[in-house]
Amino acid sequence: MQKTYYVYMLTNKTHSTLYIGVTSDIYRRTNEHNDKVVEGFAERYNTNILVYAEEYSSIYDALTREKQLKKWRREKKEDLINKSNPEWIDLLRV
Repeated sequence: MQKTYYVYMLTNKTHSTLYIGVTSDIYRRTNEHNDKVVEGFAERYNTNILVYAEEYSSIYDALTREKQLKKWRREKKEDLINKSNPEWIDLLRV
């Protein structure tokens, strides 16, 4: 069975901060963010609302995309989110 990798974006409740990451288990990883299991950026800025995700079958492609998105200006990231999730709802808690 082929593994699926996700490039995802999280935000906080005021949408003032965006976090971009890669995982092979989107449910486990977002729960870790919610539970503040891992110290760091997401914990510090309370980014725990999943507003965007892309699926990849290759970890290389997912990591390449993550790096690309991290270089983008905030406005471009918001445009990407707005195209698929204009209300910025939490995609795991719909």
